[in-house]
This record gives sequence, structure tokens and C-alpha cells, in this order.
Amino acid sequence: MSTTAEILEAARTRLHPAPREALGVYREPRRLLGIARAPRIERSGAAWHLGVLLLGDSEVFATGDIIRARLEARRGFTAESQRRRAELAAAARRGGFDEGEIVHIGWSALDVRAVDGGEASGPLAVVEGVPSVRWSAMGGFVPLAGYLDERIALLLDPPAGA
Repeated sequence: MSTTAEILEAARTRLHPAPREALGVYREPRRLLGIARAPRIERSGAAWHLGVLLLGDSEVFATGDIIRARLEARRGFTAESQRRRAELAAAARRGGFDEGEIVHIGWSALDVRAVDGGEASGPLAVVEGVPSVRWSAMGGFVPLAGYLDERIALLLDPPAGA
């Protein structure tokens, strides 16, 4: 039987040639002489995006929000959520991300040791002795090895038109 840590390490080895996506952290800057400055998203690393997981060099994270950095522009919005996403995209651009670059924010670190010890951490858990992942908030658990095999195959050889 493989542990969660062993499965993730094997995935890292297979993913080495695949591109990574940026991890960012939202920062609300301090006021300067009483004047508010625009928030920014600062780069904090990179990881392979594998569905509900972000796999880094030595850590694993649960995904949060995904945005594309873009310049701030005046736009009309029909929904407040659209306005918020545009603000986040502009904050990423102000933080130094390239135009159109994918940025993950709101991610959370997972504790692989705790999972291997029998506890759950985010979408990871050991179910009936098998390291597993919950692939959606309402979905059930699936074996982690099979889930990663599928996600890695899609990342290394995406379907035509994807």
C-alpha cells in the first residue's frame, strides 16, 4: 500500500516537464501618508494544477480562486461578482503578473502527514485504508492515485481544442 506522501512524490516526478501555474497572495497595502493604495496580489510560488489540488515542489494545496491577470479598465458589470473578479485580475497585474497569466489565490496548505496519520486535510483523507481525494464539495471520495493519473494525463496531453 502506498501512502499519500509516496503517491504525491510519484506525481511530482511524472509532472516535471509540465508547466506550472502561479500562486498568489492578496495584500492590502498600508496607507501612505493617510492615502489608501490599491491592493495587489503578490507572487508566492508555483504549482501544478491538478483539479482540486495544487502540487508544489514539496507541498500540496487545496485550490481556491483562479484568475487571469489583466490591466484595470472601466467596464460596466451586470453582477457584483464580475466586478470583484475584475478587481482581483487588476490586483494581480499590479502585483507583477504578466497580462493573461493564470494566478491561484485563496489556496490553503494541506497536511500530508496528518492524512497519512488518519486525519482529513481539506479534500484529502484516507478512506478504508486508501489515500483518497474528494473531487468536489458534494462529491464522494475517489482513490488519490487514480485521480492523479487522470489529471496528469490531461495536463501532459490535453484533448484537441482544450
